[in-house]
Amino acid sequence: MNIETEVLKKHTDLTNHPMYQSLTSLDNVKVFMKYHAFAVWDFMSLLKSLQREITCVETPWTDSKYGPEAVRLINEIVIAEESDLDQEGNATSHFALYIKAMDEIGADTSLVLNFIRDYNFDPLPVEIKYMLSFHLGLAQEGEVHEVASSFFYGREKLIPGMFQPIVNILKQSALDCPHLIYYLERHIELDGEDHGPKALKCMNGILDSESKKQEALKVARKSLDARWQLWDFIHREMKSL
Repeated sequence: MNIETEVLKKHTDLTNHPMYQSLTSLDNVKVFMKYHAFAVWDFMSLLKSLQREITCVETPWTDSKYGPEAVRLINEIVIAEESDLDQEGNATSHFALYIKAMDEIGADTSLVLNFIRDYNFDPLPVEIKYMLSFHLGLAQEGEVHEVASSFFYGREKLIPGMFQPIVNILKQSALDCPHLIYYLERHIELDGEDHGPKALKCMNGILDSESKKQEALKVARKSLDARWQLWDFIHREMKSL
């Protein structure tokens, strides 16, 4: 199996992870959100890394070597992720919307908010430490084609197929969590119809050699492995209740 085929298989496997079938009780949804919040947060570091490298965020301003189309694609994604509209039409970041959804159902926000305040990795489960260390290290030190690959394969391409089963189960279970369902459905819409295609187009423009493509796929595989480990951990936590 070549690496590209392996990456695509990992995508398919993640959209069928058994953890989804456990999202039928409010207690299990709380567990899911408590730990998934870290993936919501570290996504933004990948995005801001791409914005830093592809657009100009320094003074004096200089034009991007990647061209205006790539700059536009990234800036459009940043606008939606940092300042989208909620159900009431109020501007909000997607992370803030997720925290609001957690508060709505009584999920524990202290672990993720404390981490963001002091960046202390010690209280975190090993699976979350691994995911954060990998993605934050990539955002800070990775080559732009590696960051773009993690962003696309590990997030934008993955999310519609990953979130739709969650929405289906939440609705079938008639759980009262409208902000969470809005958050999930908004990402299915944006990533399936808008952000996903834009991220793919941006990534393909950066992968201008076979060596970069292979390096990008290796990073994609690691990002997907990190997500699988997170899902396994969350599933174990649910079953331990």
